[in-house]
Amino acid sequence: MGFALGDPVRIEMEKWGGRPHWQFDGVWLGSDEHGEWIGIPAGTPMSRPGMHLVSGNDQVGLVPHAGGPDEGWWIATFHAASAPRVSVYVDIATPPRWDGNALRTVDLDLDVVRLVDGEVYVDDEDEFAEHQVELGYPADVVERAGRSCERVRADVAGRVPPYDGSHERWQAVLDGLRSVRD
Repeated sequence: MGFALGDPVRIEMEKWGGRPHWQFDGVWLGSDEHGEWIGIPAGTPMSRPGMHLVSGNDQVGLVPHAGGPDEGWWIATFHAASAPRVSVYVDIATPPRWDGNALRTVDLDLDVVRLVDGEVYVDDEDEFAEHQVELGYPADVVERAGRSCERVRADVAGRVPPYDGSHERWQAVLDGLRSVRD
């Protein structure tokens, strides 16, 4: 890929059928055995149709390596310790792919969430069921998304790497970038 520490990257998610979804900018932090890490500093504008917000806390995103045990059907976000409610948020999605400096994926509704108090749950199962019919998700997409969701939920709950604090190294890299720029 040829990214260097601090290079700008763009995250462009869409919903099935090419409908726009979350879009925001980040910075390249590096890669390790878990995948590629992206920094999303507090104050980052994020938008999707009908909603615009500004990130209230630092986050680091993880893009899984292609061909991993769960086939990379997810993208994870780890929130800084100062986050008021959410610690880990994993979007179940088609395998992310790079297009230049833009990361593209299709959000498949299901989300695995770990709150700061340790509670883990799957969100938007109703939306996933509705969209299977309304948007015509192919059977193989439904099966792969479901399988990925089950595995990710178990890994997040069990604090299996990378959900064991592995992100803290990359949070420190983001903190270092910010201190150089300030």
